[in-house]
Amino acid sequence: MSRVLVARLDSMGDVLLSGPALRAVANGSRPDGSRPNDVVLLCGPEGASAAEMLPGVTQVHTWACPWIVNPAPPVTDDMTSGLIEFVRSSRIQEAVILTSFHQSPLPLAMLLRLAGVKKITGASTDYAGSLLDVRLKPGEDFPEDQPEVVRALTIAEAGGYVLPNGDDGKLRITSGPDPEGVADKLADDGPYIVVHPGAAAPARAWPALHHAATVELLEAYGHRVVVTGGPGETSLTATVAGPSAMNLGGGTNLRTLAAVLAGAAVVVTGNTGPAHLAAAVGTPVVCLFAPVVPAIRWAPYGVPLELLGDQEAACKNTRARVCPVPGHPCLSSVTPEQVVEAVERLLGGVSSLSTRRKVWKP
Repeated sequence: MSRVLVARLDSMGDVLLSGPALRAVANGSRPDGSRPNDVVLLCGPEGASAAEMLPGVTQVHTWACPWIVNPAPPVTDDMTSGLIEFVRSSRIQEAVILTSFHQSPLPLAMLLRLAGVKKITGASTDYAGSLLDVRLKPGEDFPEDQPEVVRALTIAEAGGYVLPNGDDGKLRITSGPDPEGVADKLADDGPYIVVHPGAAAPARAWPALHHAATVELLEAYGHRVVVTGGPGETSLTATVAGPSAMNLGGGTNLRTLAAVLAGAAVVVTGNTGPAHLAAAVGTPVVCLFAPVVPAIRWAPYGVPLELLGDQEAACKNTRARVCPVPGHPCLSSVTPEQVVEAVERLLGGVSSLSTRRKVWKP
């Protein structure tokens, strides 16, 4: 058994998407038949809570990477030497660096080399010199237009790690108790739909009043609705929940949110971390997806999905955090009725909606 560092330095959703690759490193077979199932996951502050729920991870080490975290922390000797010393003291001899298409593994590979890591695997468009022992060339060794989960698995496989027999390669988190009992109380009252209106990047957010109208329509069609959100989204969730939906905004940690999403019949959300958390617990998703990044790469993976939003809008592939097009047409053009229809399709009840149609006006 050896210790292998796997790096995924960005958001909660990205860390969740790396889960199958982590399981491959932790439990999969190598050509020599060994099973190096002692995995150290190096992640950023935004991904740490998700990292702690991933199967196969022995240890989580959080590091605020100055070329990933926004706003970026200053590069200091303490920052770099601290990471180098951690890697050295952890006796790590091998690393797999997981990146998206717009990220380079090379700065981290340099630090890992200085820490004495003997074998480093990554995908790099740029010449890697002596920084990578196993280098995949995006666009040559694998296509870029594929799900992030598959990209990460491809990088892990290049390093000699494949998923064990019987692992379907879908997202997964470890089961754990709901520390506040919220999900159990919800389940006792019957089926429910979760609406999660928040998004870290404004360009990925559907308008709040559209969400509120969707909640009203879902309730009119007989659905119980639960609205979720982070500590900084309580005003948003209160607006969306209105007078009758349950408002859990700011009231759940990530483990509790996972339990709430696992108990839902369908989750309605944007292209944001909770969409991938819903996929990790196997819940169908209606995803309001702004095309600032490609849906083929970042749509919820491995669960029944309804993808809404104009994927050919002018903001396509801009990676913008704030919508560059007046009026935010890629998402604002989606109506609450369309979202409710998508929910009904996932529930198998599209015909019932057509007989109860209501006209929504902004």
